[in-house]
Amino acid sequence: MRVTTVDEIGSLDRRATTEFGVSEQILMENAGEALYYVILREMGIAGRRFAVVCGMGNNGGDGFVVARKIHTTGGHVETFVLGDPEGYGEAARVNYEMLSLSGAPITIRPTTGEVARALSEADVVVDGVFGTGITREVGGQYREVIEAINASGKTIFSVDIPSGVDGNTGAVRGAAVEADYTVTFGLPKRGNLLYPGAALGGRLFVTHISYPRPLSEDENILVSVSLPSRLPERTEHGHKGTFGDVLFIAGARNYFGAPAFSALSLLKAGGGYSRLAAPRSVVPSIASIGPEIVFAPQVETESGTLALEAEEELIALSELVDFVVLGPGLSVEDETQELVRRLVPDIDEPILIDGDGLTAIASDLDGIQRRTAPTVLTPHPGEMSRITGIPTEEILADPIPVVQGITKELDVIVVLKGAHSLIGLPDGRVFINPSGNSGMASAGSGDVLTGTVAAAYGLGLPLEEAVRTGVFLHGFAGDLASGERGEDGITARDILENLPDATLLLREQYDSVVTDFYGAIEVI
Repeated sequence: MRVTTVDEIGSLDRRATTEFGVSEQILMENAGEALYYVILREMGIAGRRFAVVCGMGNNGGDGFVVARKIHTTGGHVETFVLGDPEGYGEAARVNYEMLSLSGAPITIRPTTGEVARALSEADVVVDGVFGTGITREVGGQYREVIEAINASGKTIFSVDIPSGVDGNTGAVRGAAVEADYTVTFGLPKRGNLLYPGAALGGRLFVTHISYPRPLSEDENILVSVSLPSRLPERTEHGHKGTFGDVLFIAGARNYFGAPAFSALSLLKAGGGYSRLAAPRSVVPSIASIGPEIVFAPQVETESGTLALEAEEELIALSELVDFVVLGPGLSVEDETQELVRRLVPDIDEPILIDGDGLTAIASDLDGIQRRTAPTVLTPHPGEMSRITGIPTEEILADPIPVVQGITKELDVIVVLKGAHSLIGLPDGRVFINPSGNSGMASAGSGDVLTGTVAAAYGLGLPLEEAVRTGVFLHGFAGDLASGERGEDGITARDILENLPDATLLLREQYDSVVTDFYGAIEVI
């Protein structure tokens, strides 16, 4: 499912009218009908009390449709208009007039106290204060009303996006409604899925409001929700090399977990042959954690990190495998960082660079650009800042353009790790991953991701699909772990141990996993 900016959804609305003859009135009626349907299905209408709070944009018009339908089917509804109805566009004005003629009570320019009184008496609140186009901080009575809605303790349904959430970035513009349900129209907006806005929308529904398929499937919209590919069938007569032969260049003295979790996650997610090139002195300790790993002990520095002298052997090892993971737990020791910078342009296999490997290449991006084989980078926002030179807070404020910029500049696939991780491709497409939870924000989680992506590639998926599927599986395993014990205290080992179940469920119950477990976006 494609995900739009505010400008893109505005363009689609105009095209629906000008190219396909779907009037603005029909679009608004369908939007209100969809929200009414969700309220009816989730809460019921007859005998319940509703407060509908409408701002001065088309969201207010959508709210009028909802209020009219609630009134028609036996609900007690009060509607509040936070401004002068003379300011509405044609479609919203028509729906205001229809609601007025229905006999349902409407209060124009209410005081905050009047709104708060209705909220206290209502069972359900419909938030139609702002739409997706808000770009300034919420203040004055609008902020007071939003705060009153949140303080009401009632079930809240938001129109299109919780009021106060930026439709492009998910940022909160001073104050925002904390909804239980959101029904968004046409297509999801970036702000519906990017944090912090994504946390404020509750359960998300999408209605296409009579968009013709050329609009809802417009390939010029480059951002989509990321869903995993179906895993290829395992060859019955396959051997360990059939399911992926991967070299992990990782580890240093005092960094045993990162290389172990990286290499083991390949096997736990269905991969076949996991080789680990690590400093000679740390191999026994890692072997005690992961005896299934095949070790290639390497010459090391005095501080117990990989030495430059290992370069030739590591290049030779890379020629034996299908995929290389470079970086987990390598350390930032100068000699080892230089080793990474020398290896990157000379490894001829697809490579995933993570952790300390990203720190190394951030100071010499030319090595990435000289590569001929595909490259995957998996930074967290701080590492992305080092690579791009963009401050971390700016990346977090609007990450999608940053991902699109660096993927194009370096011709790489990027996984920007975080809540709803982003997967960016060199052609500008970005996928928002739906799986995962805050409990996964712990040391070692990213190391497990590296092997999971490598496993998806080893099982036979094309690299772009393998990255998206690996990211999904990693998050799914974390969600299974949180389902067992809650989000507090999840460790990388918990994610690792849930990878076999996540892989099995995705393989055998794909539709259920995608539509039920991750049914956070339901199309109505």
